[in-house]
Amino acid sequence: MIALTGVSRVFGARAVVSNVSLKVEAGTILTIVGTSGSGKTTLLRMINRLVEPSAGTVRIAGRDIRDVPPHILRRGIGYAIQGHGLFPHRTVAENIAVVPRLLGWDRRRIAARVDALLALFHLDPGAYRDRFPAALSGGEQQRIGVARALAAEPPVLLMDEPFGALDPIIRGQAQADLLAIQRRTGTTVVLVTHDMDEALHLGDRIAVMDRGRLVQEAAPAALIGAPATDFVRALLGRGDRAFQLMALSVVDDLVEPGPAPGEPIPAGTSVRAALAESLWSQRPALPVSRDGVLLGRVTRTALEAQGARP
Repeated sequence: MIALTGVSRVFGARAVVSNVSLKVEAGTILTIVGTSGSGKTTLLRMINRLVEPSAGTVRIAGRDIRDVPPHILRRGIGYAIQGHGLFPHRTVAENIAVVPRLLGWDRRRIAARVDALLALFHLDPGAYRDRFPAALSGGEQQRIGVARALAAEPPVLLMDEPFGALDPIIRGQAQADLLAIQRRTGTTVVLVTHDMDEALHLGDRIAVMDRGRLVQEAAPAALIGAPATDFVRALLGRGDRAFQLMALSVVDDLVEPGPAPGEPIPAGTSVRAALAESLWSQRPALPVSRDGVLLGRVTRTALEAQGARP
């Protein structure tokens, strides 16, 4: 879906991105991770021409993006940023409808799309469509920001630190929502993050940037198993690799029938996050739900056994 070939960006005498080549398969999530100043956001913005490459080519579905006027290109690419970027004086429905209106959709189609997206993000359309952003929680605002990016059914969604401002619990739910929606829609996602755990959890492939260069691009398990440089190793941290691999498995396959106390965790939660919740809440078993429906429970014993696998 996306192909970058020899892409560079120079500001003055400084190369912010240097000769990066990458491919993103259709229907997958690529996470780009690196420290501040590594060039990851600049690389992302070159895909929708918010930053023009100094050299190299970017193609989407085989077409050179330079052949498309920037404003037309961006209408076909979803874009979600940290802090949501909602228009404060527009309602939730008006915010979500921005790009469909630019594309000339009729009112009935726009209204149906707004309601469908709100429902997809577990927000009651009747209760939310006429609210203003100031009346929403931070997590709700971020969900509306992602809904707006998906409103025109773009084949590509670019996300720049979308969950960085959320607290850990809401962040985990937002990540689970993204994975569920991406699997349902088949959207190709490129997501920038400075959080290696988030990159490992969300990405089908991970691209690691260091001082403007792509130093490794691999599947999560391969990255953990064989970091290419000391920088990648440092990003992964000094923790037990088995514990890191637990972040790549989800609880879905470990659910069993039976009750469990307390607030349920969503299906799609990583084994590591579920084990942490079990320990912190001192619950030997956790209820698991999907779209508000209880599926069963996952036990601490099952989570520990999964983490102990080679």
